[in-house]
Amino acid sequence: MRQAGRSLPEYRAVREGVAMLDACMRPDLIIEITMQPVRRHGVDAAILFSDIVLPLKALGLDLDIVPGVGPVIAEPITELAGVDAIPAFDATRVDFVSEAVTGLVAELGSTPLIGFAGAPYTLASYLIEGGPSKDHAKTKALMHGAPEVWRALMARLAGISAGFLRVQIEAGASAVQLFDSWAGGLSPHDYRKFVLPHSAAVLGAIADLGVPRIHFGVATGELLAAMSTAGVEVMGVDWRVPLDRAVERVQPGQALQGNLDSTLVFAPWDVVEREALRVLEAARSAPGHIFNLGHGVLPGTDPDVLTRLVDLIHSQEMPREG
Repeated sequence: MRQAGRSLPEYRAVREGVAMLDACMRPDLIIEITMQPVRRHGVDAAILFSDIVLPLKALGLDLDIVPGVGPVIAEPITELAGVDAIPAFDATRVDFVSEAVTGLVAELGSTPLIGFAGAPYTLASYLIEGGPSKDHAKTKALMHGAPEVWRALMARLAGISAGFLRVQIEAGASAVQLFDSWAGGLSPHDYRKFVLPHSAAVLGAIADLGVPRIHFGVATGELLAAMSTAGVEVMGVDWRVPLDRAVERVQPGQALQGNLDSTLVFAPWDVVEREALRVLEAARSAPGHIFNLGHGVLPGTDPDVLTRLVDLIHSQEMPREG
């Protein structure tokens, strides 16, 4: 349950007075915040507390996460000079992540740790737009209008994302997820031409490490078939696509992750239970299923409902078809 910790009072207490990216750079806070939902909810895996723009910040880019806004970039990318100014990945700049992952693996014992990174397109959109965007107009304009700048930027970001994932795996992460949060705003043609090769490069660069790779994007129902060719064992699916349909779109043998609507946990319990069981039933035809929300946990979520939901899923034995 991605970002389950941000609905917890203990999370808000430990984050009080500490900026998001500062918290992501302190091994003690990374460990504590990662462990909080595991202790509280008894989930089957821990999700590393981090942020997709963290490696960019660690490499020296002038950016910050503004509360209520999101990542904000001081000097948006518009030309090759801006791309050239982005440093190549340097693992020593994220040694705090290695330290935190090593500590977490020791504390978690048999509970696996899932690491993650932002996909090149989503990172590029922040760097080009200067922050969050509803239409990604500048990003698409650069993608089509300055293809040489686009290719250079995506190649540089692919190297950064791959390096960041490798650091996490080599420190002990059992699986990793590549988030392409904004890919759903692309047409299938644009995704295949301008984005897929770079996401595949990230995932291919860590293939030798032998850990399961998960790929996820929001509103990517029309892109699932293409995204599933990037080289992963698991496809994350948001709440918009029923899992029995998703299994027909992804590559044979790929497991699914998802996909209860994050807002439904605010409904009465009988609704939560009914819809969660419906998700499990829809996933029966998949070769594997990781139950999860269809996107992040909303901060106002009642933690007790999440604990009850985890208990419900643990109570179910769902035989796979075939």
